[in-house]
Parts: sequence; structure tokens; C-alpha cells
Amino acid sequence: MKPCHSCQSVIDEYNLDKQLEPLRDLTVDDFNLCADCATIVADACVECGGAVYVPRSESVTPDYCPACRSDLIDRTGQDPGWN
Repeated sequence: MKPCHSCQSVIDEYNLDKQLEPLRDLTVDDFNLCADCATIVADACVECGGAVYVPRSESVTPDYCPACRSDLIDRTGQDPGWN
């Protein structure tokens, strides 16, 4: 069990897995944040229309879900960044 990168509490994998369901191809193993420190925003990705996650410390919703961001990096070699 890993501590949350943000609040240092132990990550409850069951709660985080339930919260991550809308994010394609991601599991609790891809995150260092607990469910309390990340918000899932449905239908926010400009590429696929899927969900994105927003760490509690951020106030801006990203344009790309993690999977599309990764795909863009693989295809173009450029990171589109958070927004």
C-alpha cells in the first residue's frame, strides 16, 4: 500500500478503483493520489470525450484524458501539457 502523494494518507485502492472507472485503461496502480485528492470529470477530454482527473491542488480541468495525452506523446513526440 502506497501513501498518497498529496496528503500522505494510505491509498484506499477499492475507493480509488471505483472513482477511476470512467478513465479508460487506468487502474489504481497508475496513480499516487488517493480518492479524496483527485476529482474525476466526465466527458471533459477534447480528443475522445472521456473523463479526466483533476488533483485536488489544481483548479483547472485538463483538456486531455491521461490515455489521449499518452497517445499524443507517442504519435507526435510532443506533450500537450496539462491543458
